[in-house]
Order: sequence, then C-alpha cells, then structure tokens
Amino acid sequence: MLVLTMAWLLLAGVLLVLRDPFLLVRLECLRQRRGSGLQRRQAQVAGHTWTYLVRAAADPAAPTLLLVHGFTGSKENWLPLARALGTRYHLVIPDLPGWAESQRIAGQDYGFVAQAERVAAFAAQCARRAGSDCVLLGHSMGGGIAALAAARHPAVFDRVGLFNAAGVRFADNAFGQAVLDGHNPFAVHDAASLQRYIDTVFLLDRAKPRIPRWAVPAVVAWRRREAAFEQQVLARIGRGEEAFLPFEEAAHIRQPALLLNCVQDAVIDASALALYAQRLPQAIQVLLDGSGHMSIVEKPAEVAQAIDTLIQRGTPR
Repeated sequence: MLVLTMAWLLLAGVLLVLRDPFLLVRLECLRQRRGSGLQRRQAQVAGHTWTYLVRAAADPAAPTLLLVHGFTGSKENWLPLARALGTRYHLVIPDLPGWAESQRIAGQDYGFVAQAERVAAFAAQCARRAGSDCVLLGHSMGGGIAALAAARHPAVFDRVGLFNAAGVRFADNAFGQAVLDGHNPFAVHDAASLQRYIDTVFLLDRAKPRIPRWAVPAVVAWRRREAAFEQQVLARIGRGEEAFLPFEEAAHIRQPALLLNCVQDAVIDASALALYAQRLPQAIQVLLDGSGHMSIVEKPAEVAQAIDTLIQRGTPR
C-alpha cells in the first residue's frame, strides 16, 4: 500500500512539473527561503505585474538593495547572495517583466532601454525609502539594464553595481561570437544542450543546479517554448542598435559604482571590467578568480564583501 501511495505521489509530481516546469524553481525557492525572512509580493508597475521578494534589514535606516537578474534568469538567482548579506540591508529582488513569474505581454519590448525605464519606475514605487540610499545591482543582462537606469535616473539610484555586466564589446569569445552570428548560445532543445547551458554559466560543480533526471524532459520542453522570446530579447541586447548602449551611457553615471567580473567567465569575458572602468573612473573594481559567469551563486561571500565596500567606501565622480 505504501509503495502504491508513493508511486501515485511521484506520478502526480511528474504531471505537475509537466504542466508547470517553473514549479521546480518555485519549490527550490521555497526551500532556500525557509528561515531567510524573504517574502513574496506582487505589484503593478509600468504596465506589468511584477513578482518579487523583499526582506527588511535589522536597521530601518539601512540602504535598500534592488537586485536585477540576467538573461534567462530569475529572482531566485540572488538567493545565495541574500543569505550571505544577512539582514544588514533591505532587499528587493524582482523577476523582470517578461521573465519567470512576472508578466510578459506579447509585442512588448524587453530590451535594455525599455527594461531600464521599467526598473526605474519599479524602484520609485517599491524600493526607494525616505532617508536611506537605493542601491541598484545588476547581473549580466541586468548589469546592462542597471547601467542605463543609473545613468538616466540619478535621482532614483544612489549607487550602482555591475556584476558580469553585458552591454559592452568585450574581447571575442565563443559565446559573444555566437550571439553576433545570430545564435542563442543559451538555447536548450534537449538534455545535452541543457547540460551545456549549465556548464557554460557555472564553473564550480558544487554550485550547479541539480535537476532530477525525471524532470529534465519537462525543463527542456519549457525552455523550447521560451526559445522565440529569448531570441527576441537577444536580438535587441546582443546584436541590435542598443547592444552596447549600456557601455556608452555608463560615462554619464556620477554615482558611486562597483564593477565585478570573473576570470573564468565564459559568457562575459573578463576584459569587460577594464572597458567599463574607462567609462566609470570612480568605480571600485573587483576581479574574482575561481568563478564562472554566475558570481552571485558561486562566490556569494566575496560579492557581498564587494557590496559592503561600495556602500562603505564608494565615492561619486
């Protein structure tokens, strides 16, 4: 009887994941959020319903960190860093419009410029607090969005951090060349390409997500359904007119800034650090060794330390 019950439970789990592959992410999020103090919320901003996580700091006057994820990412990417930061900052961690649990509207623009405007509106409504700084931190695509938002909305963002940030013509690598050639190097169409995607963004095996074998077909099917949207976004941020706009407009950022890249990043080559630094002479520069593209997952303690440095010692231009 117990074996039959377990079999039915397993079958029910498989059916649920087949209907909603992102359920695995939400369940993992719930596991990681347990005891973290992070609360899930929703808000209507800039014509979209946003889903986001929040946590209050121990000190009500502490700065608020607004954390913006990257391409194919979600708010859950920031959970290891949230643990490393403890309760010394207020945290606001959204899914960007178009991604994960936030709303996607057919025909809308989800490139750098449009998302930067949405992030500024979201920050004004959901992140800024009277009497304390609002610190904008973006990873990968989110770094490019953060650069534009900070440059165009200095009254909203008091400090900015760009982690493994896109939006700059770094030294050629296989990933960048594939994007320029019209491909999506993150595309997933079978189990092998799913593993290749994971291996591309992560260096450390211990940091890589563990997807149960029985769930792989559902995750692959979900990513295949996402393929057209991913190409639509990549066409704008990777090879369109605004592809390098974050780098160009970073010169207008006057706020204290942090640049963080990784030696072994196979997505955003480490040469991006020096290039962005040309535009941001006031920036604190951090180059991490022993991490791939997902610095916020692979090296959360080191990233948290860099954020502390930005807040404690960062100076404006």
